[in-house]
Amino acid sequence: MTVVLLIVGAGVGLFLKLTGNLKHEDVAGDLGTARPAKVASTAMNVLIVGSDQRDGKNARYGHRIDGERTDTIMLAHLSSKRDNAMVISFPRDSMVQLPACRARNGLPGQQPHLGMINESFNSGGIACTWKTVETLTGIHIDHFVKVDFTGFKGIVDAVGGVEVCLPERVDDDKAMLHLHAGRQSLNGEQSLGYVRARYSFGDGSDIGRIQRQQMFVASMVKKVMSGQTLTDPARLLSVLDAGTKAVTTDPELTPGVMKDLALSLQGLNAGRIHFITTPWHYSVSQPGRVEWVQPQAGRLFDIVATDAEPAEVKGGQSKVPRSKVQVELRNGTYRSGLGGQVAAALEQRGYHITKIGDTPRKPYRKSMILYGPNGETRVPTLAKDLLAASPKLVGQARTTRLVLVIGDDWRGLKALNPGDSDALKGFDATHDTCAG
Repeated sequence: MTVVLLIVGAGVGLFLKLTGNLKHEDVAGDLGTARPAKVASTAMNVLIVGSDQRDGKNARYGHRIDGERTDTIMLAHLSSKRDNAMVISFPRDSMVQLPACRARNGLPGQQPHLGMINESFNSGGIACTWKTVETLTGIHIDHFVKVDFTGFKGIVDAVGGVEVCLPERVDDDKAMLHLHAGRQSLNGEQSLGYVRARYSFGDGSDIGRIQRQQMFVASMVKKVMSGQTLTDPARLLSVLDAGTKAVTTDPELTPGVMKDLALSLQGLNAGRIHFITTPWHYSVSQPGRVEWVQPQAGRLFDIVATDAEPAEVKGGQSKVPRSKVQVELRNGTYRSGLGGQVAAALEQRGYHITKIGDTPRKPYRKSMILYGPNGETRVPTLAKDLLAASPKLVGQARTTRLVLVIGDDWRGLKALNPGDSDALKGFDATHDTCAG
């Protein structure tokens, strides 16, 4: 009996400790009554926001700015049966119709207008962001989780680092990031620089950063679910302690709810956790901003709201989805900036751009897709989207990455079929960034 009491006492002590770690913010009164209906009663939708607050412990990450903004906006959907999950990213530069939000906690509030989605956080805090995402998507949100820079580092360190793979060395003083090429495990400080950096990776776009953030989260999820964390009580306790210290949540998302949720997800494997970016294209009227593509975005939101699964591709030759194709671009023409334009067009389709550069000599008369034996299965995916490009095998290459050489015959991409559902597939948490 004494042993049982000691165990129970330790469990109660741990629960109280984790409960004491959490910070809560009640937003229920700011969401209004005209909210989307909860269609699937046992499914769960959690709004995840990465805050760029730069005071206190976060002051070293840039100049002090008033309030907070959102570096990251995601929505995690957990199915009713807990047999699959989906993480949707919303580009922070998305031009959308923002709803009205009242002033609160010293914030000015928000008038209805066309603006960037991340404005809502600075105007009305997490409550306004919650209301904005619900209004735009028609998805009923159950909880929110807000993580700041310091909290993010603590979670990564508690997990024991997260593995990533880089095609080449990175030296980015602004992000305080210096990494060698290849597979490596990043600690919390390095991970923060990795997910925040923009111009030292790929084509330097915010979309590229979103893709990198998704892959990072997938790698973290894969490590936690592989058993390296769940079967190590000391590490699991460390992760729970760091996680509860790192986040601010709504009052209903208690450690008890988190525990029950974790237990219900024990049978979920990494291959059933999908990462998707809201279908988008660059805005013509607002340079540098993006707009959501319809009807694809609406179909994605309906799938989440009704707790349905994305329809499987029926018939036709099976091909590697765009989200799993990494492309390096080499401009073989004298047309300045063409590489960046092509990168933007390919990213809109879901491709991952690893690098933009020039060919050693110019001009190239013909556009080509260079590939190695390991990348052959990815060629049909890219070739199907291009108006002109001839595949060419490079026998000694050992990567799955494709190299698109842009020649003088470049005519752009084929028109996208309105029924194309590839953008709704994304990639799952088994994705290996070193596979490319």
